[in-house]
Amino acid sequence: MLLDKYRYVAVEGPIGVGKTSLARRLAQHIAAATLLEKPDENPFLAKFYQDPPRYALAVQLFFLFQRGNEVRDLAQMDLFSTSTVADYLFDKDPLFARLNLDDTEFALYQQIYHNFQLQVPVPDLVIYLQAAPETLVERVRRRAKPYEQTISDAYLLRVAQGYSDFFYHYDAAPVLMVNTEHLNFEDGGEDFTLLLQRIEEMRGPREFFSRG
Repeated sequence: MLLDKYRYVAVEGPIGVGKTSLARRLAQHIAAATLLEKPDENPFLAKFYQDPPRYALAVQLFFLFQRGNEVRDLAQMDLFSTSTVADYLFDKDPLFARLNLDDTEFALYQQIYHNFQLQVPVPDLVIYLQAAPETLVERVRRRAKPYEQTISDAYLLRVAQGYSDFFYHYDAAPVLMVNTEHLNFEDGGEDFTLLLQRIEEMRGPREFFSRG
């Protein structure tokens, strides 16, 4: 059973790929707790998209402390008493820092990040959602979150490439790479059932799932 095999699942992917929707659906299906990003709580995020150089360090450190504290608390809990599905992977955090910070800021960020990294658990499974850059741009524009409307297409493309580079090298946990171009997990229908079956059938450290 999925619940027995994977106690801590992280759903990851670039902005607009649908990771939060899938994390909620998966957690509901297996009666797991959720650990979700809270971008609306970051007071620097909207300012960052308007003036990246000025607010990059502030927005990054806020997210680092927010996520680091949450995942550190998870490590101190009994992971065998309940399952958890997160819509982010803590190890991915430096991806955005490297994209947005200058060398001096990044050096400061790394010192803080490594202190947290030593205390966080490794997921039993990472589900990496992918989509073509133009699809991500369309999805971000369609969901119309106010603070996202100033994100440039070029930045979204850089983020998507950053994820691709990150997961090319990531090997700390098993990864199921999912092409979401022709998949819809939100309604909990056939696509979601197929994904669950694919997760159950995983045998290797890195596998791929797509449709169409």
